[in-house]
Amino acid sequence: MTEHRWITLFADHLLRCGMVAGEVVAILSESASRRVLVDTARLAAQLGGGQVLDVVLPTPANAQRVPIRSTGASIALQGNRAAVAALAAADLVIDCTVEGMLHAPELGAILAGGARLLMVSNEHPETFERFRTDPDLARRVEEAAARVRRATVMHVTSAAGSNLRVQLAGAVIAGSTGLTAGPGSVAHWPGGLVAAFPAAHSVEGRLVLAPGDLNLTFKRYVESPVTLEIADDHLVEIGGDGVDARLFRCYLEAFGDREARATSHVGFGLNRAARHEALQLYDRSDTNGSEARAVAGNVLYSTGANEHAGRFSAGHFDLPLLGHTVKLDGDDVVRDGVLTIS
Repeated sequence: MTEHRWITLFADHLLRCGMVAGEVVAILSESASRRVLVDTARLAAQLGGGQVLDVVLPTPANAQRVPIRSTGASIALQGNRAAVAALAAADLVIDCTVEGMLHAPELGAILAGGARLLMVSNEHPETFERFRTDPDLARRVEEAAARVRRATVMHVTSAAGSNLRVQLAGAVIAGSTGLTAGPGSVAHWPGGLVAAFPAAHSVEGRLVLAPGDLNLTFKRYVESPVTLEIADDHLVEIGGDGVDARLFRCYLEAFGDREARATSHVGFGLNRAARHEALQLYDRSDTNGSEARAVAGNVLYSTGANEHAGRFSAGHFDLPLLGHTVKLDGDDVVRDGVLTIS
């Protein structure tokens, strides 16, 4: 059941996304969606004077051998042309699907109709309370994204042994402010992250997951080191003797899919309100880990689908890493886990 404080919070955020009275607002959900988010989004849009409709689809069966989590690539629409047409005709789509539409195959058709889409991450509503709007966040995200776009190489290192190089020529750079910005725009709420989706044949090196880092697919803090050797964009070796490395290897092997081992995106967090330890304080069913992705100064390395490199896979790992340094053409933007962008 929703609460008044969440409705007013969502209504305020919709105003910041440019919603005005009279706009057509489509609430996209599926049968497995978190109902409190769907109800809160609907009531908030009505409070703002939106012409609201619900587009609800049955959640499809999982065709994989393992559970799928945190992909940003919802399969709920299943190419349903009537649903896509309804969403494309809206001014604002509030995406409450479980996995989200950021990388869904139908997204382009929805945006081509002029709609803008706000993906509401599958979180407990309290998370959004703690992420009250930082008026400077959009500036930091936009500055960071501009710096990544100007750079040719991103170099990621750590005292634990990470040494990864990402060639940025041809990369697609995405900055998540949490706010939509006109027709055809997409936002992920909560926001506060910049990520590069590298072109094919652009990523080489090593990443070391140290104790305290996160594996968000498992919603688990790393307890034993995991070494990821990366060549030609793909994980070629997963080193480590502990349970974290063994779980990592087993999950990837379940897909039988080389692209599950590929680099999806590499970036860093900019949200100073985000807390790395917050995941520890929620039941796994109550959180999707968006907060950990956006922690200011973290590094986020992700495996799996990268449509910009022509790679698709249901397998996906999101790995927020602490204590790393990120250099863009030799200049620090993160130093030993501390964001240097003021």
